[in-house]
Amino acid sequence: KVLFLPEASDYIGGSPDESYNLCKSVTESPFVLGLQEEAKKNKLCINVGIHEPSETPKKIKNTLVWIDENGEITHRYQKLHMFDMELDDGPTMKESDTVEPGNSILPPFDSPVGRVGSCICFDLRFPELALALKRQKIDVLCYPSAFAPDTGKYHWHALLQARAIETQSYVLAPAQVGPHNKKRSSFGHSLIVDPWGRILAELGSQEDFKNKGDSWEPELATVDIDHDLIAKIKKGVPLHRRTDVYAEV
Repeated sequence: KVLFLPEASDYIGGSPDESYNLCKSVTESPFVLGLQEEAKKNKLCINVGIHEPSETPKKIKNTLVWIDENGEITHRYQKLHMFDMELDDGPTMKESDTVEPGNSILPPFDSPVGRVGSCICFDLRFPELALALKRQKIDVLCYPSAFAPDTGKYHWHALLQARAIETQSYVLAPAQVGPHNKKRSSFGHSLIVDPWGRILAELGSQEDFKNKGDSWEPELATVDIDHDLIAKIKKGVPLHRRTDVYAEV
């Protein structure tokens, strides 16, 4: 069993200064230390998005860490693609102003649910990353997110289903939901998509969050990773790439 949690599960700041001041190393973060303790106590792997300090002044890292069943952080991925959005009729966001982008792809690693490929939120828009991970053999592709509502209602489902279909893997997208502060709200709709592009589970939206008010409680979706299905789809729809015509990602 593995618990997959959203991007920025530790906090989402209301300003660049707040985000910077709240950021702590994993050895000092009560949130991370608590997860490590629970992972060890329950013999449960946890995949969680957090913030970590950067050596670059006034910037932080947006990372995805894997905590194994012994409570140890054994894998770390740093978000590659920064979310910079400026819509004429919507909000402006500049993640690159405060977050240091990563410079490498974390190779897929073995886990209790199969080989896991790591991405974060806005990485979803870049199929090159997913295809590079597919080439290294994955069973599960994860996109922990805090997706913007303005783009989420048109792009979220389509992009996640596309990544599942083109990589022939399960896509797990645990997502933040509802308002974080006066300036920021997240789309929600955590999804589990199978390698055929079918949505197996979907959690609540920001509208659900608003409607339930004080009665709202965190939600959890579960799925069994069917490795026979993965093999069946790969055999039935082989993807023979023409790398003699175009470059391999």
